[in-house]
Amino acid sequence: MTSSEIRSRFLKFFEERSHRVVRSSSLVPANDPTLLFTNAGMNQFKDVFLGRERRDYTRACSSQKCVRAGGKHNDLEQVGRTTRHHTFFEMLGNFSFGDYFKKEAIPWAWELVTKDFAIPREKLYVTVFREDDEAEEIWATSVGVPRARIFRFDEKDNFWAMGDTGPCGPCSEIHYDLGPKASDLGHTDCAFPCDCGRYVELWNLVFMQFNRDEQGNMTPLPRPSIDTGAGLERFCTVLQGKVSNFDTDLFRPLIKEAADLANVEYGTSHDTDVSLRIIADHARAAAFLISDGVLPSNEGRGYVLRLILRRALYHGQTLGLNEQFLYKLAGEVVAMMKDAYPALIETEHHVAKAIKIEEDRYKQTTQVGVRELHLTRPHLSDDALEIYKTTPITFSGPLGVDSALSLFANRPTFEIWTMVCSRRQNDAHIRKMVTSGSAGVVPGPELFRLHDTFGLRPDFVEDIVKNCGLTVDREGYEAEMQKQRERARASWKATTQQTVSPAYLNLPGTVFEGYETLRSKGCIVRGIFKLDAPALRELEPGEEGEVILDRTPFYAESGGQVGDAGWLYDSDGKTVLADVHGCTKLLGTHFHKVRARRHVEVSDLVNPVVNQELRISTMRNHTATHLLHAALRHTLGTHVKQAGSLVAPDRVRFDFTHYAALDPQDLLDIEDLVNERILANEVVETQELELDAAVNSGAMALFGEKYADKVRVLSINDFSRELCGGTHVSRTGDIGLFKIVSESSVAAGTRRIEAVTGAGVLKHLREASATLALLAEALRAKPDELLQAVEKLTESEKRLRKQLESQQRKQAAAQAGDLVENAVEVKGVRVVAARVEAADRAAMRQMVDNLRPRLGSGVIVLGSVADEKVSLVAAVSKDLTDRLDAGKIAKAAAVIVEGTGGGRKDLAEAGGKNPAKLEEALQAVPSIIERML
Repeated sequence: MTSSEIRSRFLKFFEERSHRVVRSSSLVPANDPTLLFTNAGMNQFKDVFLGRERRDYTRACSSQKCVRAGGKHNDLEQVGRTTRHHTFFEMLGNFSFGDYFKKEAIPWAWELVTKDFAIPREKLYVTVFREDDEAEEIWATSVGVPRARIFRFDEKDNFWAMGDTGPCGPCSEIHYDLGPKASDLGHTDCAFPCDCGRYVELWNLVFMQFNRDEQGNMTPLPRPSIDTGAGLERFCTVLQGKVSNFDTDLFRPLIKEAADLANVEYGTSHDTDVSLRIIADHARAAAFLISDGVLPSNEGRGYVLRLILRRALYHGQTLGLNEQFLYKLAGEVVAMMKDAYPALIETEHHVAKAIKIEEDRYKQTTQVGVRELHLTRPHLSDDALEIYKTTPITFSGPLGVDSALSLFANRPTFEIWTMVCSRRQNDAHIRKMVTSGSAGVVPGPELFRLHDTFGLRPDFVEDIVKNCGLTVDREGYEAEMQKQRERARASWKATTQQTVSPAYLNLPGTVFEGYETLRSKGCIVRGIFKLDAPALRELEPGEEGEVILDRTPFYAESGGQVGDAGWLYDSDGKTVLADVHGCTKLLGTHFHKVRARRHVEVSDLVNPVVNQELRISTMRNHTATHLLHAALRHTLGTHVKQAGSLVAPDRVRFDFTHYAALDPQDLLDIEDLVNERILANEVVETQELELDAAVNSGAMALFGEKYADKVRVLSINDFSRELCGGTHVSRTGDIGLFKIVSESSVAAGTRRIEAVTGAGVLKHLREASATLALLAEALRAKPDELLQAVEKLTESEKRLRKQLESQQRKQAAAQAGDLVENAVEVKGVRVVAARVEAADRAAMRQMVDNLRPRLGSGVIVLGSVADEKVSLVAAVSKDLTDRLDAGKIAKAAAVIVEGTGGGRKDLAEAGGKNPAKLEEALQAVPSIIERML
């Protein structure tokens, strides 16, 4: 049975039992700061389990894309070295939201496994929580599993919790016996539950039946739920008769492709096999992560993606793959998975380009890292130098990094590194590597830095240095890695997530009338709330609270669009009872944020009225974001996806995935394209469709949004078609005009455009015009002559600067004579140490050059202050560099002014942040030199 058949059969089984087949959510969790990546099937249903969201169904099933690499769940280092750890995997699951429970979930799981999938019962074992008598009884009595095959375990193995508080409950697992050949420890007759690798967990059934409070007390949930998870990869292993997940049809084509590219054979070498498995796994993770909008960076999700990519690239290098190769594997991933995940087809080009860019960056960074490793090498031993002398390879000059890298795959490591190090053995930058006073060891922090900053993995470094008599501090490296993991966990620390307060659970839903009208009549006040307080009966004048109505024209904040503002009038529509300054929604109920002007109480009849000016401005901006999104995809490519937005009355802020800054012409093209559609005055059409029908019709589902069973589809001719529940203009011409105000970066791989429409454009143009008028007045020029006026001003500034520099040189020359006359002698060495007036260090270096011929043999140290910062320049004549070092002199003087510095033996610079200590530093120069002599 193929992986596609297994996936389809699982979903079909539960669909036949009244489950809604729900599409996989993005690997980037929607509005969930507790997760780095989606790592379980239940993630997209978390708010449903917590009672914060209601769906149109109470039963669901899915095949969910998951990544476990970084944060709390991190399998990265195990991938490739075991038979079933992965960064990317698919989790099959069925879910009940207060519908069925154990009596249905357990028999269904057993039926699917033993009948539909025909897995032999004698190969299966079941585990339950130690106190879950009910589950054991169902397994034994209703299903017929022998009690000898049912095992009870503690909380560590068979109790699940969403967090420290909130929903939790016992779980039950189905395990499969892969046989003795699967044992990692060579066991031939071990019994379940031996953890040698022979027995694999197939399916975990979570019975969410308690709510745990902050004191640890557990109370039964009023509507117990079901959350199950089964790894598709493990099901494939069992149903395809394999021992390793990597031998299934989900991985073997990728492994074969990688092996062919590297001209190696899978199954002939342990190390080669590990590398091939890692490459195959990481290619899958990279393709899906990039397709879902993640791009390599130095923080958060992008950093984890970069680690995944670089780990794959490193293992490619060990196989001799020194040219770009990983993007080809990503293309194979698309070919294999496109039927299950059609979005991969649309992003294929973007994924390939992003991986190519990272492959180039990795090569460059690795070269820098290798150079860095050169600089941390000690002098070679006599034995190592002798090896170099007898090596058959010769070079016309010093061995470059590029040469070293190109030779790495074809020459013994010691030959390359002996030559590299010996060519540099007299370089002043070479430093001894010392750890805890022991020479010849690459310290743990340095080893971690080479890995973290330059992509040089510890085994790579170890292989390079071991033939030159060095070892690496693995323990120190692991300690640094653990610190990094803790930092990563802290940055994505799971926040406490409570279930919704019972006070909100049974509130009546609000009928939204705001698509058709901005004014409703005769609405009933159903409830009044204040934050962290019990429900109220009334609000007095001046009090603030949240009012619930049975019907409302107020749009509740969602989809990036801000909530409406306006007023609540009395039943006559003449007197304002309260000002509404926002509206939010929870579980289908609209909460109007109000400040009462008059007495308001539950059961009052009110007439809610939306601020028309603000709503219409918001509608212009919202429709403009759809035009902008379409224009970005048309101009930059279909890889562009919305990554967040703010639609307010006064502006549009639109975040989107793209890997480079937009050049001015791109911005003009995008702006022109949007305005073309506005001037065409095209009809903005909305229609309600089933979610699947809407997506299949080509409508885009946006990043971070959760959609109901029925959705609104907004179409603008054939230019834009998106799912959107926001409010919009009826024709594009109503927008008026569109103007991009700024384009910037908000994160790696994410750009931001801010724009204005309608009256906002007029305001922006007037402000720009006023600025031009002020400039024209200041430059005494007409607005259309400003460019020429600025050019004249620039030329004048350059001319004056040259005159100033010329005058400074003359003054410096005159000053040089005085400084030389005042030179002091220290043990036969003439020393000039003086404060000078100079615009910058370049001017100070010029002064040094003027002084050198006048002084002859000696030392020069000049200091100056600019912008409350100290600058020092030190110079030593060539004949004294065997005894004195300008870098050390500058550094010693800089300590006094609370700074640092360094440089060559003959010329060095330093800086400091304490101008008050400059004279003291200069007076100390003779004594510094005296100590060195």
